[in-house]
Amino acid sequence: MATSGQAGPVAQPNALSTREARLNPFPWYQEMREETPIRYDKDRKCWDVFRYDDVYNVLHDPQTFSSERPLTAQANDEADGMVFETMLNTDPPRHDELRKVVDDPFKPGAVKHLAPHIRDITNEYIDAVVDDNEMDIVADLATPLPVTVIAELIGVPSEDREQFKQWSDTIVEGPEAATVSAETVKEEQLQAQTEMATYFTELIEQRRAEPRDDLISDVIHAEVEGSTLSEGETLGFLALLLIAGNITTTNLITNAIRCFADLSDGIESVRDVASLELAVEEVLRYQSPIQAVSRVATIDTQLDGHDIEAGDRIVVWNGSANHDSDQFDDPDTFVPDRSPNQHLAFGSGVHFCLGAHLARLEARVALSTLFDRFETMHVSETKLQPVESTFLYGVQRLPVQFST
Repeated sequence: MATSGQAGPVAQPNALSTREARLNPFPWYQEMREETPIRYDKDRKCWDVFRYDDVYNVLHDPQTFSSERPLTAQANDEADGMVFETMLNTDPPRHDELRKVVDDPFKPGAVKHLAPHIRDITNEYIDAVVDDNEMDIVADLATPLPVTVIAELIGVPSEDREQFKQWSDTIVEGPEAATVSAETVKEEQLQAQTEMATYFTELIEQRRAEPRDDLISDVIHAEVEGSTLSEGETLGFLALLLIAGNITTTNLITNAIRCFADLSDGIESVRDVASLELAVEEVLRYQSPIQAVSRVATIDTQLDGHDIEAGDRIVVWNGSANHDSDQFDDPDTFVPDRSPNQHLAFGSGVHFCLGAHLARLEARVALSTLFDRFETMHVSETKLQPVESTFLYGVQRLPVQFST
């Protein structure tokens, strides 16, 4: 069954091919956990892993289940494209060496001071729509807020942030995007990578000559094992920070509003700080922004009695693991004060999400600011459209009406 560990993104399972299934994949997850918790999908040429314990074990064994492969679809033979080398597609010890370069700025104590500024940015976006008594959570807040925050940290000029959002959206788009072919999606992803690399190359040269207090300057002047990073590693760092720095938070904020709107008391249930902190963790479990990640087997091995060959692709469904009744009581009910809550929304092990603390902070501050500004808020559209991605969970628009 061996497949190439250097292939592009894994396609979406047939079971999740419809709008309804992508909006609500959880019944299928339950069916898979009960009937085929580990299965080989011949159409997608990969293994799927659904139970919490199995997902956890794969994520904690990078020696057997490797992350080493391109971040996005590889460049084709006709294009002089580049493949970003990042922490996502390296294993220890190189992964640990790279992570140390930017670990400190994303620790809880380091991001904590950003809270007032995040609140100011959130208020600016609310001010732009408050007189309308309605807004699209995705377009008006959940998308621009994390892009602004991470772009400021990286050192991207404000006038270029919209372009950066377009690049990141393209790179994470799934091959089943409705309006174009899978081949077109791959070509657009390569083009976005190339344009982003060209932009960052110019910005890197500027920072080499005139360093500033931003992550670009930190990365290009950092030393790993006595030498600075290669150009590919530097570009990979910046691309990863940009993309991972906004897509997760966008869907976390949006999914939170969806979850809170269904509570019997609505946003009243989660207005205070302590309740909101637990509720955000429950959103991460219940509607995980990232539903799956993939690995490649480095050796012939076994997983719960199944023979895995070296080179086989393994897709671990953390979105399913977070609904496993062996780990969580009443897992298909949103419990805003659930505790403990050992979800796998940010992964686990050496690849635990670098930006997890920043994403949590942005979500809590953005949501608390919304609640401070609005007396009531409810979702005003029922026919939601899922994001076009094989591994992200969210909706393209979330119109809400509110009163102040």
